[in-house]
Amino acid sequence: MIEVFKTNVHEVEQSILIVGKLLEDFPNSAINFDLEDCDKILRIHGASISHKKIIELLDSYGYHCEVLL
Repeated sequence: MIEVFKTNVHEVEQSILIVGKLLEDFPNSAINFDLEDCDKILRIHGASISHKKIIELLDSYGYHCEVLL
């Protein structure tokens, strides 16, 4: 399954930190940001993805995250 989220992450360094933290909770997933996109896209490809957990993790670092429909 692939999930796509809209975020307010702007810096590459921030995205690297967040990907590392997400990989701790979703170790067998492919996770990346597209910071060139106007929605600062976060893509996660994995077997089981918890929207709530992803949103909570980004929120804990002070970033906005929502499922992109």
